[in-house]
Amino acid sequence: METRIALIGIIVENTDAAPKLNAILHEYRQYIVGRMGIPYMKRHISVISVVVDAPNDVISSLSGKLGMLPNVNIKTLYSKVPPQ
Repeated sequence: METRIALIGIIVENTDAAPKLNAILHEYRQYIVGRMGIPYMKRHISVISVVVDAPNDVISSLSGKLGMLPNVNIKTLYSKVPPQ
C-alpha cells in the first residue's frame, strides 16, 4: 500500500483534551514517525507536531478524529515526496 509523509500540527487550548488526544495518537502509533510537544505556559496552550508515514485514508482519519476534539485545532501538511 502506498504511503505518504505528513505533518500534523496541533494546538491544544485546554489541557482537558489531552487524554483523548493521546488515546487517538496511541491508536495510530504504528504510523507515527515522531512527535514533539511544547507546552507554552505563557499562553496556556500546548503545541504538538506529529510526523506520520501512512496511507492517505489513515492520515485523513487521524486528522479528522483529532479535529473533532473540543479545544483542539489541527492542520495537516502533506509532503510532495512521491508516495511509496
